[in-house]
Amino acid sequence: MRILITGVHGFVGSNLVESLSANNTIYGLDIINPDRKGVVRTFSWDDLKSGEIPEVDVIIHLAGKAHDTKNEADKDVYFKVNLGLTQIIFDYFCESKISKFIFFSTAKAAAEKVNGILTEAVIPSPRGPYGESKIEAERYILDKMNDSPASFSDRGVYIFRPCMIHGPGNKGNLNLLYDMVSKGLPWPLGAFDNKRTFTSIGNVCFVIDGVINGNVPSGIYNLGDDDPISTNDLIRIICSSLNKTPHIWKISPRIMFFLAKVGSFLHLPLNMERFQKLTENYVSSNAKIKSALGVDKLPISAEKGLENTLEYFSSKERL
Repeated sequence: MRILITGVHGFVGSNLVESLSANNTIYGLDIINPDRKGVVRTFSWDDLKSGEIPEVDVIIHLAGKAHDTKNEADKDVYFKVNLGLTQIIFDYFCESKISKFIFFSTAKAAAEKVNGILTEAVIPSPRGPYGESKIEAERYILDKMNDSPASFSDRGVYIFRPCMIHGPGNKGNLNLLYDMVSKGLPWPLGAFDNKRTFTSIGNVCFVIDGVINGNVPSGIYNLGDDDPISTNDLIRIICSSLNKTPHIWKISPRIMFFLAKVGSFLHLPLNMERFQKLTENYVSSNAKIKSALGVDKLPISAEKGLENTLEYFSSKERL
């Protein structure tokens, strides 16, 4: 397959290149264009108009404005990037003969909070510019498909809503949590017995390979590991990877809620955004994509995926 990946030099893009380049021809589309093993050439967004980009079979659209946990990004930036770039690249797809289009949205486009288990049947209710801009991008794609269904009868269009993706090159809350535990600091949120769905990058690569080479119906698909993990268990897994004894404190939830509010005001590491992510349930079902791929389980368990990511964090420390 000839594949064009937008945002090819980001975390997910880099891992997809490593996974897919052995058996496919990979082109990139990004705001930077360094040489990269596995990528024939990285084009700029302006090259879409010039006709320089060669014919491809698949577009994987990853480029976007990531969630800003510090809430410093302007709302317009999210829509300009997450919606605007999706409009540009999907219009390019529609005007071409490319057979498959894969868009990476986010679980946050479906729901900021989850009661029970999140499925694709949920009525989207995003909160905040990140999720709102992603759902608008989804709607743009779906509206164009609904306006001209015959044009997509023999083409595949896939919208993925992953929960937090992690793996080599990962940055974000998991990295921050690892740094905290590696310093021997106690975990003060042990009173919260929550469960969250994570998404191992190895499972992402498995799913994308299956969609590219298989006959998966167009549609919206959740993306996540098979089993959710509690934050307390995540702390234990991190401690095990570091050969440390876990120190999990069960401090009153009211006290921790107050400290998180103070942290938001003072821009401390524990703010309300991170507090919610670390204490709330957010369980997403991956049954639909597994059924479409004809598998009972994804190849990497949630715990093994986390261990792989933690091994990467550890290797970074040794360098």
